[in-house]
Amino acid sequence: MEKTDKEFQELKKHIRELIRLDFITPDEIPGLELYMDQLTRYMDKHLGSTLRDESDKALTKTMINNYTKNKLIPPPEKKRYSRKHLILLIYIYYLKNVVSINDIRRILGPMIEKDFGEDDIFEIYNSIFEMEKLQYFNTEASVIKSSQIVDKKLPENEDEYLRKMAFIYLLGYDIFMKKRLMEKLIDELPEE
Repeated sequence: MEKTDKEFQELKKHIRELIRLDFITPDEIPGLELYMDQLTRYMDKHLGSTLRDESDKALTKTMINNYTKNKLIPPPEKKRYSRKHLILLIYIYYLKNVVSINDIRRILGPMIEKDFGEDDIFEIYNSIFEMEKLQYFNTEASVIKSSQIVDKKLPENEDEYLRKMAFIYLLGYDIFMKKRLMEKLIDELPEE
């Protein structure tokens, strides 16, 4: 059974609420260096709403120290983290739930090894941020399309659990396929 226009608009509104993601805009990235405690508080403040559980932390001191040891970010200078560190940590935050630490190292390694300057990394972040804003609408459309597939194949008179499980599976399949594509693209990157 096709949704009415009003039902479709309600669905879009609901999906927007569910996939709403707080970004750290380029102009929100501080130009001054931060100490570890300031850095972790900053990330929690700006990315805390993306966490599933309120008690979770976006970044911990242990995580940051491990990222430094694993050469995902350069060591801090005089215990202070620059804008470059912050941007790399934002990338790590979003990538760590999708790909391995080794894959992240392959993605970000050239930025560290070739010693991209802070301004260069900021410009890259700014460009990617602009692309992310556009990608949000692609994601929204994809989620709506998955919902419409479920509606078409499992009418509303079907079991609600089955409908939700099918929707979750379709979203999972989409994520899995995109993750596989990411891995293939990472494999094509030059070795360190």
